[in-house]
Amino acid sequence: MRGFPFVAIVLLIILLIPSCHKESGIDYRQEMRDFVVAISKEAKSRRPDFAIIVQNGVEIISMTDDPNGRIASEYISAIDGQGQEDLFFGYAKDDKATASRVSDYLKSYLSRLKNEGKEVFVTDYCSATENIELSRQLNSSSGFVSFQATSRNLDVIPPTGIQNENADTVCSLRMVKNFLYIIDPEQFATKQQFIDAVCGTNYDMVIMDLFLDGSEFTSDEIARLHVKKNGGMRMVVAYMSIGEAEDYRYYWDCSWKKGNPVWLDRENPRWKGNYKVRYWNREWQDIIFGNRDSYLSRIMDAGFDGVYLDIIDAFEFYE
Repeated sequence: MRGFPFVAIVLLIILLIPSCHKESGIDYRQEMRDFVVAISKEAKSRRPDFAIIVQNGVEIISMTDDPNGRIASEYISAIDGQGQEDLFFGYAKDDKATASRVSDYLKSYLSRLKNEGKEVFVTDYCSATENIELSRQLNSSSGFVSFQATSRNLDVIPPTGIQNENADTVCSLRMVKNFLYIIDPEQFATKQQFIDAVCGTNYDMVIMDLFLDGSEFTSDEIARLHVKKNGGMRMVVAYMSIGEAEDYRYYWDCSWKKGNPVWLDRENPRWKGNYKVRYWNREWQDIIFGNRDSYLSRIMDAGFDGVYLDIIDAFEFYE
């Protein structure tokens, strides 16, 4: 989901290769907007300060496929922040600078979001010292908060220092000056090891998974993760994929296969165990939100401050 929409290439593909996914009458971008809006409405009805952050798929902020076009106002009102991968490093290859034409394209949308009062959180994939420093400088000058991930799997706490490290108590996205993105905690043998490692840092916000080795983090454990090493308080945000199903989640049924259930589509060749979904299908959405056993309810019950919604750009697959 990190492809750049080169219009000419896309049009050529459409002309030469009939899509096996196009379904008549479906506006895939609007369906994703509606999905996010519904998630946001439920979350904020329970906790008005619960943060909704979306990752990638930034084009859907516009109704006209133009960063300066008519804004998708209901969608914009539903989100508090935008996450973006590979803005300055990692788009084509980790630790390699992203082509300026790609960065400029993405920045045109991200800057519009900033003007709309939304916070922007960038994850650049780089590990060389000079690239980390350049990424920080470029993001800072653009008004974006950034994380330099030294592993594409987002499974380590980088050994590098924290940019704008502080002892402030952080209780809203506007106060976040830095963040840690670690959603694959497999290197930690136990929850306690993970908690100790994160609590030994001073990041303002941690984006993490609800689970470690199939076990959910409890509200007591999340409460401990809220405390920085220096005594300040931070935000703890839960990752949740809404554009793909993952076969290692609590909701997965081992009898499922492509087309059964009807909303389940092909496996993502880049990420084993992740499957495309017809995200506009009500059965899939019922797994994500709308009932006490939903993924969103589990996250909120655990005491997270917000949710980080991934695979927003799933509309690209179906378009």
